[in-house]
Amino acid sequence: MLVLAAACGNVAVAPAESPGSAAALDSSRPYGGDLAAEGTPVTGGTLTVGMQSESASLDPTVGSAREAASAIYDSLLKLDDRSQPQPYLAESMTTPDDGRTWVLGLRDGVTFHDGTPLDAAAVIFNVQRHIDKTTSPGHQYTLTIKSMTAVDDHTVRFDLTRPNGSFPLGFAFPFNQGNLGSIGSPAAIQQWGADYGRHPVGAGPFQFVEWVPDSRIVLKKFDRYWQPGLPYLDEIVFRPIPDTDSRSASIANGDVDMIYAGYHIEILRASEDPNLDVYYGQGGGGQYLNLNVNEAPFDDKRMREAVTRAIDLKALSATQFRGFMDEAQTAFPPDSPFYSQEAADEYPAFDLEAAKRLVEEYRAGGGNPDFTLATSSAPNNVALATFLQAQWAAAGLTVELSFSDLAAFKQLAISGKFQASTTVLGPWDGPYPSMQAMYRTGGSTNYGRYSNPQVDAALDEAESATDPDRQIAAYQRAQVLAGQDLPFVWLARGYLGTVARKNVHGVVRYLSREMFYATLWRDR
Repeated sequence: MLVLAAACGNVAVAPAESPGSAAALDSSRPYGGDLAAEGTPVTGGTLTVGMQSESASLDPTVGSAREAASAIYDSLLKLDDRSQPQPYLAESMTTPDDGRTWVLGLRDGVTFHDGTPLDAAAVIFNVQRHIDKTTSPGHQYTLTIKSMTAVDDHTVRFDLTRPNGSFPLGFAFPFNQGNLGSIGSPAAIQQWGADYGRHPVGAGPFQFVEWVPDSRIVLKKFDRYWQPGLPYLDEIVFRPIPDTDSRSASIANGDVDMIYAGYHIEILRASEDPNLDVYYGQGGGGQYLNLNVNEAPFDDKRMREAVTRAIDLKALSATQFRGFMDEAQTAFPPDSPFYSQEAADEYPAFDLEAAKRLVEEYRAGGGNPDFTLATSSAPNNVALATFLQAQWAAAGLTVELSFSDLAAFKQLAISGKFQASTTVLGPWDGPYPSMQAMYRTGGSTNYGRYSNPQVDAALDEAESATDPDRQIAAYQRAQVLAGQDLPFVWLARGYLGTVARKNVHGVVRYLSREMFYATLWRDR
């Protein structure tokens, strides 16, 4: 729901340009810059970062938007460009028995910012916090843990209740998604107790200096960082800039060196500025409509197909995205290893006449095809809903629009008491656990209460498999099966980007915008 809350304003309300254009945003640098081609790094200096919102806590067990956290904590594992976990702060993560047992190998000599060792005991202490705290965003990744054992100071064995090939992913995910691999100093956690989130101590490239609420978070270079020669910067200052226009203006005029873009309009504006570099990749998930498949009219597949075929995505792009929209037909874009061409090919294309026929057929059978679309009252969502209402009217549907403030809309989505609703989730770096949450029976973001045992079985296979190719095939099968049921109406991809001034180099990021700060440097 944090993603839903943060991204409900994903559509940019702007004058139409290039009507009918199939243009898309530049996604040629999804994971950052070409570090080898950027020259010899310059050491020293301060980088100022504009955050999308104020942080609530820098404790890994507390869910909030917190861009500064990944500079304080390095993750034990790191996702590669196929969304597979690889060693990072840890040296290895292996299984001797096809996923029922996992063995984590730690690097020798790694210390926290307070000088205490990052050892097996520290890992177990931190993971146990996620186990004990059910509200932790990382708790979901601990559910299969039966026991944890410190084999020696640098080795932890995790015995699971069942084979789980996805278990290492929990040690590699973005901080905001919940990350078991973001390890805090046990000594500092015990010292500060409930206030630890305001006094974080990790083993990342930068250590905490001060936090002035609604003003700044200041971090300084950690001189005993585990990667020799890094980080390059002396200091990073994070400033919360919640207003989208103010954030764009701040990066454009040089008040800040980098911003986290959360909306399409920010990425588009920055792309048009020759003084800025934009790092953006489509990722999984995106903007779509939830259909309540257990309530009329969407308990009938004909109506689910009708509302899908009635939407002209080219017109949506022209009127809401200034002609620059990345269309979505399934959970992943074509450049993702998890993309299913079969699911995309089977997805109903815009066909107004076919939509009209389906509506009339449903009406002739005694059904009432008219419905209510629920969304938040943010201006961009009002514009989107009004656009969709007009599209559906052309297919013979009378659609009432129901607007509510964000808090009320979130509760409505959770309750499932709607006929259709807007949603934004993503971008995802990979399918786990987001596809499970969205597609699985009872999933936490399955707001329309969709259920298909075959889809559940495919997701179970993907989660348990240790072979990446088998995982990919299972996730693609789940997309095909769900696509045949049409529980979602896909509109566009999600838009999370990183925007930097031209003198900022060494950008390394995830599609979901998580940053790795050790390699950042500035021409000064």
